[in-house]
Amino acid sequence: MASDKTYHPIGYTWLVDQFKVKVMPHHVESYMAEPGQRKTIEQADGRTQEIYPWSALQLDTVADHLAFALKREGLHLELLRAILPRIPADEVVHYIRATPTGATARRLWFLWEKFTDQKLPLSDLTMGNYVPLADPKIYYPAPSARYPRYRINDNLIGDYDFSPMLRRSKRLVEWGTAGLAQKCRETLAQYPPELYERALSWLYSKETKSSYAIEHEVPDETRTGRFVALLRAAGDKDYFGEEALCDLQQAIVDPRYASKTYRAVQNFVGRTLGPGVEEVHLVPPKAGEVDLGFLMEEWAAVSKRLATNSLIPPVAAAAIVAYQFVFFHPFIDGNGRIHRFLIHHVLARRKFGPPGVIFPVSAVMLNRQKDYDASLEAFSKPLKKVSEYTLTEMHEMTVTNETVNHFRYIDCTVMAEALYSFVAETIEKELPRELAFLRCYDVARAAMRDVVDLPEPHANLFLKLALQNHGRLSKKKRSLPHFELLTPEEIDGLEEAIRTAYAEHMPDPGADP
Repeated sequence: MASDKTYHPIGYTWLVDQFKVKVMPHHVESYMAEPGQRKTIEQADGRTQEIYPWSALQLDTVADHLAFALKREGLHLELLRAILPRIPADEVVHYIRATPTGATARRLWFLWEKFTDQKLPLSDLTMGNYVPLADPKIYYPAPSARYPRYRINDNLIGDYDFSPMLRRSKRLVEWGTAGLAQKCRETLAQYPPELYERALSWLYSKETKSSYAIEHEVPDETRTGRFVALLRAAGDKDYFGEEALCDLQQAIVDPRYASKTYRAVQNFVGRTLGPGVEEVHLVPPKAGEVDLGFLMEEWAAVSKRLATNSLIPPVAAAAIVAYQFVFFHPFIDGNGRIHRFLIHHVLARRKFGPPGVIFPVSAVMLNRQKDYDASLEAFSKPLKKVSEYTLTEMHEMTVTNETVNHFRYIDCTVMAEALYSFVAETIEKELPRELAFLRCYDVARAAMRDVVDLPEPHANLFLKLALQNHGRLSKKKRSLPHFELLTPEEIDGLEEAIRTAYAEHMPDPGADP
């Protein structure tokens, strides 16, 4: 902000300062500038700053700032849950009686009573239209629950106790009209069914290996097979419950670290910088029924609804389910892989794409690691600023502040935007490339047989090694015992067959998927 102006925080930003509470940042910060003019400043982290001229507003009391925030800034439910019980009932009553049928007054009335578990001395409303709790101009709504006392429709994705938030950002609105599912169908229609079936097997394997690679792991054949089988049946089972999630976790991790329940100890995500120096990236909620148990139960209920709720776009629904899960980190091991599996689970349940189709989203995430990390850090970085913990030399963490409220109302907008971009790249680039690669593979193998009919294992190895080197075998590879019976002319001919086959659809034969 320019130094020649004085900026005064208003709305939620003012309320945070006034009540001295530690909460997750809201998606918008508002200020009055002196002197100043009305403007909106887009931030790199997806948040915005709203600047108002000093003369445009007069906000003196807590009620004034609350009213401004609820009207102009949407719902900061974590903050409202923290401060509304500290506002005297008579002040709230005074404000509501001044505008009893106003949308802002009714939202305040509803939330004050729900967050205090008290009833104000006000009569139930009997007239007027119902107003939505979450402004549908700002948020994607869910099917509403009616509250006649306030004539309020609770249209949150969850409810006032637990609800992920999804804003109608410009990017999400644009992605919603991108027609990605239709593009997927059109891409697959260009290839014969038998190639499509082979491609699916390849894609299931690639998605499995990529998901493990993100965790810097290489699964053995047994775990690879299990994960592939899970992906193939991703839409056949409900995984929104402790028993089902434990079964899933047991199938994909080393048996020594398999879990029968959600974790009973504190975990964290980080990396070791050196002996005794740990860089913490994510501080998950405390273990136990009050924190993790409550959050996972609420997550399961919301996830079940998102798996069928047509008001929330499928990719955004998958992001909400999967990213919340990984932030809760309910297991000691396997959370990241389950998080990425849940993306496929929700997309399959929502019938996004043809039956049985797998999108190698993890391969795109692996190739765009910085973007993937940024989507996780949109929540984990600000969370770390409001987390208090100790860490022993044995890497045992103790969280010393209350955690559950930071996880009740996660804004999943940035995560949904990121997942849309990953899915779009998968459908528009990765999937066509995989299919083209397989088609070229068939053409190349047929052309190789015209040169020399190699045994199948030798032919596949030759093709693999040639593709790794832009269509040619290196001098060292030419001398491998597998190819010792080939003449130099035959090797040249095989190389030429491969380069020609891949030239049309795969300009760079070295770009092996």
